[in-house]
Amino acid sequence: MTQGIPPERLTDDDLRRELRHLHDTRHGTVLGGTASALRTHTVRMLELEQEFLRRFPDEGTPDPRRTRRGSRLEARRDDTTPGDH
Repeated sequence: MTQGIPPERLTDDDLRRELRHLHDTRHGTVLGGTASALRTHTVRMLELEQEFLRRFPDEGTPDPRRTRRGSRLEARRDDTTPGDH
């Protein structure tokens, strides 16, 4: 069951605000919420994240340093760069 306004009906600003709020409250829900609260939170968070990625695909593109390939390239660059080793 969906809680709140369907994500596709939110304005861009409202979507960003709602998603930020859910991310801010996630830790507290995991640590202190009931199983039902955690399920509801997770479902809503996934709905909002999926809508966000649909609307803003470029913002969901991973930072190359956060991928395995990018991390390996960065590590190799650090090994060959003169500096404070």
